Amino acid sequence: MSQVMALIGLGNPGPKYAATRHNAGAWLVDAVARDMHTELRPEKKFFGLHAKTRLGGVELHLLNPTTFMNRSGASVAALCQFFKLSPDQLLVAHDELDLPAGQARYKTGGGHGGHNGLRDTVSALGNRKDFHRLRIGIGHPGDANRVVNYVLNRPGKTEQSAIDTALDACLTTLPLAVGGDWAQAMNRLHSLK
Repeated sequence: MSQVMALIGLGNPGPKYAATRHNAGAWLVDAVARDMHTELRPEKKFFGLHAKTRLGGVELHLLNPTTFMNRSGASVAALCQFFKLSPDQLLVAHDELDLPAGQARYKTGGGHGGHNGLRDTVSALGNRKDFHRLRIGIGHPGDANRVVNYVLNRPGKTEQSAIDTALDACLTTLPLAVGGDWAQAMNRLHSLK
């Protein structure tokens, strides 16, 4: 398994979307930057906010695309091209409708599951799906027709608290994942209730 060299948080740009469910991936990258006392700065060539830090003994690029969600791939591909990263060196954090708020899961490869940010990322990476994912549960509204409105709105207080708890758990397991100990990272994160 290749060494993770970049953590990318999917979301939509700007204050209108900052606190919405669809930005759960970006919240994680923001939290890592805060914990590591580093600042995500606008980087035009990556169409996003970028920082470099060390986590789990590894030099790690942090990136929050500032394209809209359905154009995330342009940002991811630009970072990969500039630093000569392959898709299997990426860990992409994103919101996940199929997990309840309060849960998060690591996954490697797979389809996009209807997630427009993942769909565009897969396309921009030449249809390679072998990047790592960190799926952050936001729950499902119960009706497919309500999904767009649901992901583009803020979670309620109880739900936000559950998501924050999951993000904290992600932060504790990220050094293991980035350091290459996927089994232990998965075991720890997936055993949390």
